[in-house]
Amino acid sequence: MFSFLKKNKKNSFDKIYVNSAALLIHAAKIDENYQIEEKQIIKKTLIKLGVDEKSVDELIKIAEKYEKESNQILGFTKEIKQMDEKFKLKIIETLWQIIYSDGLADMYETNLMTRLKGLMYLDDKLFAEIRNKIKSS
Repeated sequence: MFSFLKKNKKNSFDKIYVNSAALLIHAAKIDENYQIEEKQIIKKTLIKLGVDEKSVDELIKIAEKYEKESNQILGFTKEIKQMDEKFKLKIIETLWQIIYSDGLADMYETNLMTRLKGLMYLDDKLFAEIRNKIKSS
């Protein structure tokens, strides 16, 4: 678990959580079909990353608003790329789960993932391995 990532004293969430959730939501919405299944995948991931189960719905509402008001993914990835590899890989794995939750990856989803690979400084081979693992499961 990533217990160092907690709600801060002002009863708002650390940037890393908001940015991670916003990025996951962005991926879910990119095909213009944000489904309950995708939201459940996002919730499970956020809880695994250390968000309190009681607060996860509040975080998702905040992240949905942030994602809607943002015009680029660079802001989402700024904090994420500073995290350790384990954290980044969990985000990438979840992104692929969201994308393949409907059985296929369209050109917009694939383009998003290609951009994210570069923005988060991820190894091509490892990135492909994660994609293939999720795609075949």
